[in-house]
Amino acid sequence: MKTVAIIPARGGSKGIKRKNLVDFQGKPLVAHSIIHALESEIVDRVIVSTDDEEIAEVSKKYGAEVPFLRPAELAEDHVLDYPVFRHALDWLQENENYQSDVVVHLRPTAPYRKSFWIDEAVQLLLDHPSAHSVRSVSEPNMHPYRTFEIDNTGYLDPIMKDRHPEPFLLRRQDLPPMYFYNCVIDVTKPSTIYELESMTGSKLFPYIMNPDEVIDIDSERDLLIARSIFK
Repeated sequence: MKTVAIIPARGGSKGIKRKNLVDFQGKPLVAHSIIHALESEIVDRVIVSTDDEEIAEVSKKYGAEVPFLRPAELAEDHVLDYPVFRHALDWLQENENYQSDVVVHLRPTAPYRKSFWIDEAVQLLLDHPSAHSVRSVSEPNMHPYRTFEIDNTGYLDPIMKDRHPEPFLLRRQDLPPMYFYNCVIDVTKPSTIYELESMTGSKLFPYIMNPDEVIDIDSERDLLIARSIFK
């Protein structure tokens, strides 16, 4: 079985300038995800998809492959994951005749990730052949039953009112388990990408993580909190 880990790390970023190269615990942010993948027992190849020469050199220094530079049109703010991963898989197939059995998506915004989590998430996908993908999830700090929209008259409208007439009044111990997508580990089948033209498909199997172990850095505030936690 061939398992490729792809780490998307573009040069531009809005929340934190040059985010993927910012220092975190003595290493560029992107380096942490590279190390996690290299230490996995299941991952065979670790590839960074970037449009940026400096990120490419740093990634190679920490042991990743950078066999191509991502086209600029796939490195814009509005570009989603699917075309980036489709480009990477197409390039590997067309230039190296390489086809993986499993694709692992590791975001460099998650600098804390135990390598055996990757192996467990991949194994979950293998153990559930009808699944299109596996996504890491955690219980939310703020439960969706206590979330509102503001309707066009200005009043609060509970988004989970179809589940319960007054969902926001339930006791904490009566709230049903719910999970949010924490962006730490994604595992996808190439068939999901090619045949369903999706990174997830419709059958997503959960890899449940402790929310206290989830760090996702998208803003300066996130970075300050993460540095404080690690310190």
